[in-house]
Amino acid sequence: MSADTHLPKDAARPAGGTELIRFDRVTKRFGSHTVLDALDFTVSAGKHVTLIGPSGSGKTTILRLLMTLLTPDEGTIKVGDAFLTHEEKDGRLIPAGEKHIREVRKNIGMVFQQFNLFPNMKVLRNITEAPVHVLGLGKDEAEERARGLLDLVGLTAHLDKYPTQLSGGQQQRVAIARALAMRPQVLLLDEVTSALDPELVAGVLDVLRDIARTTDITMLCVTHEMSFARDISDDVLMFDAGRVIESGAPEKIFTDPEHERTREFLGAVL
Repeated sequence: MSADTHLPKDAARPAGGTELIRFDRVTKRFGSHTVLDALDFTVSAGKHVTLIGPSGSGKTTILRLLMTLLTPDEGTIKVGDAFLTHEEKDGRLIPAGEKHIREVRKNIGMVFQQFNLFPNMKVLRNITEAPVHVLGLGKDEAEERARGLLDLVGLTAHLDKYPTQLSGGQQQRVAIARALAMRPQVLLLDEVTSALDPELVAGVLDVLRDIARTTDITMLCVTHEMSFARDISDDVLMFDAGRVIESGAPEKIFTDPEHERTREFLGAVL
């Protein structure tokens, strides 16, 4: 069954090539440590962008800012036409209220390193909970959507189980289905295989490859799985000390990087 059955192209989505995410001079500090340093970067609708670089270079901080788990100390973030943590009032930008943030954040889904499933809910309800309570979907429609997504991630037979009855790889696939159930414009992937046993990694990555290949969803991915990054990415961004030091197509970055720091990093991880 095609993934398009479960993720129809939404007429409200920005056209491919349209700028969907913009970081404009975004700075984030933790105490005296600057994690992101006046960062500028953009992601176009429908593109798959992978962030690579050493630990502490700011990659996961970008995803956490987009999920509003963190707020920038300086600069602005836009998703589509809307600012994420600011809103315009009387011609100037002010910190956004919770209602505005919730509305913009509905366009963003995230899959975390740890699966973050509700342990007291069965698989089907884990996936329907947010569409019902956040999007206002009826229970039947939410369940139909959830069943289609469980088919997509290969877990139809497990919809009546609790998360603790599943393997780590199966839980992560449920988490992917749960994020997609909100029909986000952007899917954020934060080291989604790092907590899995090695033999479970391939199954999760295969699901994500299928989603990347068969849907128009925009993906922003932090991963240490370089072969996966090479497979799915339109662009790869190399981070060091809170800045993008090199970017380009995966063939260029992985086979002929220009920056010495990129060569050092890839030499250590490949």
